[in-house]
Amino acid sequence: MKFDSVLMVDWSGGNDRGPTPKKDAIWACVAREGHPEDPLYFRNRHEAERWIATFLAQEQALNRRVLAGFDFAFGYPHGFGNALTGSDDPLALWDWFAERVVDTAKENNRFELAGEINSMFSGIGPFWGNGLKRDIAGLPRKGSLRTNTSFAERRSAEQTATRAFPVWQLSGAGAVGSQVIMGLPMLSRLRRKFSVSVWPFEPLENPITFIEIWPSLIAKTVAATQPPDRVKDAHQVLLMAKAVSGMPDDHLRKLLNVEPTAEGTIFGLNDPELLEMASQQTALTTPSLRNDCFAMPQGAHWTPVSVALQHLRDRLGPVTETETVALSQANGQFLAKDVIAARSHPPAPNAAVDGYGFAGYAPEGPHYMPLVAGRSAAGQPFHGVVPTGHAIRILTGANLPEGVDTVILQEDVNVSQNHIAFQGPLKRGANARDAGEDMKRGDVILAAGHKITPADLGTMAAAGVGHIHVRQQLRVGVLSTGDELCEPGTQAGVGQIFDANRPMLCAVASGWGYEVVDLGRAPDDRPKLRNILDDASQRCDVIISSGGASAGDEDHMSALLQGTGSLALWRIAMKPGRPLAMGLWNDTPVFGLPGNPVAAMVCALIFARPALRRLGGGAWHETEGYMLPAAFTKSKKAGRREYLRARIRDGQVHTFASEGSGRVSGLSWATGLVELGDPAQKVSSGDLVRFIPFGNFAL
Repeated sequence: MKFDSVLMVDWSGGNDRGPTPKKDAIWACVAREGHPEDPLYFRNRHEAERWIATFLAQEQALNRRVLAGFDFAFGYPHGFGNALTGSDDPLALWDWFAERVVDTAKENNRFELAGEINSMFSGIGPFWGNGLKRDIAGLPRKGSLRTNTSFAERRSAEQTATRAFPVWQLSGAGAVGSQVIMGLPMLSRLRRKFSVSVWPFEPLENPITFIEIWPSLIAKTVAATQPPDRVKDAHQVLLMAKAVSGMPDDHLRKLLNVEPTAEGTIFGLNDPELLEMASQQTALTTPSLRNDCFAMPQGAHWTPVSVALQHLRDRLGPVTETETVALSQANGQFLAKDVIAARSHPPAPNAAVDGYGFAGYAPEGPHYMPLVAGRSAAGQPFHGVVPTGHAIRILTGANLPEGVDTVILQEDVNVSQNHIAFQGPLKRGANARDAGEDMKRGDVILAAGHKITPADLGTMAAAGVGHIHVRQQLRVGVLSTGDELCEPGTQAGVGQIFDANRPMLCAVASGWGYEVVDLGRAPDDRPKLRNILDDASQRCDVIISSGGASAGDEDHMSALLQGTGSLALWRIAMKPGRPLAMGLWNDTPVFGLPGNPVAAMVCALIFARPALRRLGGGAWHETEGYMLPAAFTKSKKAGRREYLRARIRDGQVHTFASEGSGRVSGLSWATGLVELGDPAQKVSSGDLVRFIPFGNFAL
């Protein structure tokens, strides 16, 4: 029962999802012996089918056995296939759909075909869930409108997997019926093209086996291990492929050993605990960074800033553990899991103003309404019913009583003891808020990787959320290196300078919300630096050093990282900055910044800030800039990106008098940076340039 490759596919019944990877789309992942490749996104079914066919052809040419799983039902409840095809062979039903489904990237006929199938039977159904604006003959929008009882609502598999949706539902949250109709034709075509065995209908004698999967069987592991920047669909197929490809042969044989029926079944449903265990054993909540995580491709000499940033984005992930905290402790933390609204907000329809409530609408002209005794106030709702043609006193935030859907502003009303009078028109629903119009129970209101703000605390509290899963605070060690450094406020010796970087970088990291560990100054002594790093790696999640980031005789940081085999000495095509030494010390990431204070600060803002955010569990963050007119002139050569210290005065961008990176006072003078791109550029006064305020770097 050995398979060389495992392919898992999360299918979709919808139309083209566009070029940007997103949820509720098609994702696939390949794994071999427990080692998954990166999940792949496909914008539509045509792209996905072409890729799957190419993959299977390559695997077949290499004489590899493939287990391919697809997350939609391979069959229907008993009797349905026979009713359509005259045969109980479920594969005949695959071919039946393949002959009739019309599918393009932008539209398909699944709803029309379902309506045609319904018309073959007495009554209404079994399919339901017309997702189009126009009506489809024979296809009701609601399941409750069906009258056909010829077939069971669920297969035996869905009766066991109680959270699985029935195959008859074509639209709505969680619906899978469209995936089945749009997936079976693809499987039918692949069967005709390759030597395929379909489980559990056929003996597994061919080099390719198709199985039906349901990723919700490993939902707990998916939720516990999903990285904040990975789409859930992508993470599901990765975990499933990884778990099944790394599973012992006897475990896999047990999960595949089921009695075949025309309905088919879900892989792992006969022993879901075994499948969940396999997924847990292969999933790591806080994976260690790879030893070559900072390595650039061979041949790279000068690295553009954009390439370096993309490299960090692709290779870095959270290194901190998760914990559950109360809202009062959550400000500034990164979310480890999506936050789900526990209650709708508002929880009930309520008044947006002080006034009088009644059943609208009110047409143009005068209106007189008797008042109901009592009132509805926030926290003190009216429990009776307001009769049609009557009104009730209502205050802002109060629940709308039964019989009320419209509120008129009190300033627009004349009131007697028992009646109100006002002029129409007033539309139905005026000055009233719908229940859940802000947030609905079950909605994702904040995504994993988001950094919590005070406003977020209010949002979560309003939705009834009391505790959330967050990443533990990232511990950032800050170290300065070099014999030439001395402590500010002490007597500097000949040839010494004061250590400006360490207090500056400590304050920067603290301002970003991390726990700062001041590692002091390290001399140009390799054994002593090694001891400092050994200690720091036990106390810190990441180390930022300045100085020693090149390849000279006294650049001991680079030399020590080189000895671990993890050193990546980046020569960044930027000014100021250039050398960045990165590596791992005892599995702790180390960022070696330039020793020059201006270069150290700029590199910290451009590279360390997004990198620390990822390591701390946050989503990757692009720093926003603004195009503003220049009050300076400059001619810049091609081949590197430049950052100029700048400030805004009278709506124009002024730059510091000197570009020299030794002029640290320019950082205090400036309120941000001007970014000039890689191409050659000639800036004249009045030209628009990109200005990034320091505030956008969270300084």
